[in-house]
Amino acid sequence: MHWDNPITADYIKKNLPKKSPKLILTPALEKTIRQKLKDDPYVRDYYQYLVKEAGEILSKPVVERELEGFRLLFVSREMLRRMSTLCMVYRIGKDPKILEKIDQELRAVIAFQDWNPDHFLDVSEMSFAVALATDWVGQDLPKTTLTAAKKAIIEKGIMPSYSDKNLRMGWVEGNNNWNSVCHGGLVAASLAIADIDPELAAKTISRALEKMPNSVREYGPDGVYPEGPSYWWYGTSYAVIASSVLTSALGTDFGISKSPGFLESGKFRLIATAPSGTFFNYSDASDTRDGQGSVLLSWFAAQTGDPLLFEEDFFAHPEKAGPQAGLGLPYLTLYRSRVGGLSKSELPSSWHGKGINPIAVFRGTAGDPGHFYLATKGGRAQLSHGNMDAGSFIFELNGVRWVLDPGNQRYYLLNKIGFNLSGYCQDCERWTLLTKGNQGHSTIVVNDERFDVAGTANIVDFKTGTQPEVTYDMSKPLAGQVKSLKRRFVKESDHSVLVEDTFETSETTKYLTWALMTTAEVIPTENGAILKQDGQELKLSILAPAKLNVSIVSLDPPPLEIDKTIPNLKRVEVRVPAYLAKGSQGKIQVRLSDR
Repeated sequence: MHWDNPITADYIKKNLPKKSPKLILTPALEKTIRQKLKDDPYVRDYYQYLVKEAGEILSKPVVERELEGFRLLFVSREMLRRMSTLCMVYRIGKDPKILEKIDQELRAVIAFQDWNPDHFLDVSEMSFAVALATDWVGQDLPKTTLTAAKKAIIEKGIMPSYSDKNLRMGWVEGNNNWNSVCHGGLVAASLAIADIDPELAAKTISRALEKMPNSVREYGPDGVYPEGPSYWWYGTSYAVIASSVLTSALGTDFGISKSPGFLESGKFRLIATAPSGTFFNYSDASDTRDGQGSVLLSWFAAQTGDPLLFEEDFFAHPEKAGPQAGLGLPYLTLYRSRVGGLSKSELPSSWHGKGINPIAVFRGTAGDPGHFYLATKGGRAQLSHGNMDAGSFIFELNGVRWVLDPGNQRYYLLNKIGFNLSGYCQDCERWTLLTKGNQGHSTIVVNDERFDVAGTANIVDFKTGTQPEVTYDMSKPLAGQVKSLKRRFVKESDHSVLVEDTFETSETTKYLTWALMTTAEVIPTENGAILKQDGQELKLSILAPAKLNVSIVSLDPPPLEIDKTIPNLKRVEVRVPAYLAKGSQGKIQVRLSDR
């Protein structure tokens, strides 16, 4: 995948507007915002939310250069939240107190010794924050501040990205969220300083257009974000920033938004959201849905014209809009300004998305799509933020999440003790954690061994209809443990799901363990169990092999002191000895049903 890349210093000089604002916000868009503030309740309410946030920011001391471990990221994000909010509110209201606060905050970060280039996400987000301020309110700032801010963008933001002395510079060529965040932030920074150094700006923007396809191609073909739905917001938001600032400043995004699967990823976020409002939190994703994703989705709604992507519940009562809060007003206005061509799509009752971390999702259909939710995944562990969660699933029925993913845990506490969280080799200690290894997920495990980190489970069959189903080939993650294994999920009805593992043993196969992670009360029964939670019951039935029972492993407290603690967490296991297979062929069938 390649994007158009005509960027040179001469191109910048010829096409970049002399006047600001030109980063996302333009004079024409600002005029539309002012009009919408008069007649659009969503735009008006969101602006009032920003005004309230700005008032609270005014009472806070300026940000300080305080590292959390080796990260300055939380400071950079707070600076971005303050600049995007304050600058937007100032442009509309022209309150001198807000301008003074912007000036104070800018002078504070300009004075930092650096923006922490050894963890370049920090630099990128800080660079974008300062760039946004210089563009949106630069004409009203003291000249000394504006000059110093642009100098800092160059010396503390852009130039360190060309240094071979900094640590962790793999993002330049990488394919994960670092690639889009770092390049995207520096694209905006480059446009902000292009008037004083067009050569450096052109060099940096051109590099981004060459290297960002590495991460954006991972959305293809269907919009599945490999790092999970909460990381979708982070990586995608900066690809959107790059697209938006290039479009507003140069009239085109050079192909970013037309990349296969990119615009489709907005619907992916909705598909990966269960009826409970929480995510299918595979990989290192959190299960928590918040306002920052709603802000970003409004951009997707504007681009596609699909009202499904406009989350009215958030914009009716906006809160927790995140570090890019101020961008919500132009994104929202772009959507609310569309005239005609709006056609609201529906969430599919059965859907699968291919890619390097494929998923399949099934919803209820009997007049109550929120009644049933089954989300499944394949993929491999050796990916950015990847876990040994191939073949895993979550399951909600009657408003209860019966089967869960343990989700992410705070990196800082692990980094603090020197835990190697970023190693993805077969024997790396990452996999000892409950949240990362296959023993902590609702999947199939052989001989209690780890998955092969490089083995990918792909979707090999998918059917729609009254009993939709998906099949993953788990043979590669289980290489050397079985000859083959296919895991099949069938939505039998709006009340029942069947999980079937068909396998061929090898000489090394001793036993297979079917596992389900839950916080429900589990009462063993003959050939199964009854799960109880929130006044509801779910029946687990072992259909094959016959005459097997469940065992229950308590994971509260978790196995390791450094593991994430999840109250009442337990693993329900069905252990199948290899000798039960007929010849070398075997099958495990488990039904989950409320009837």
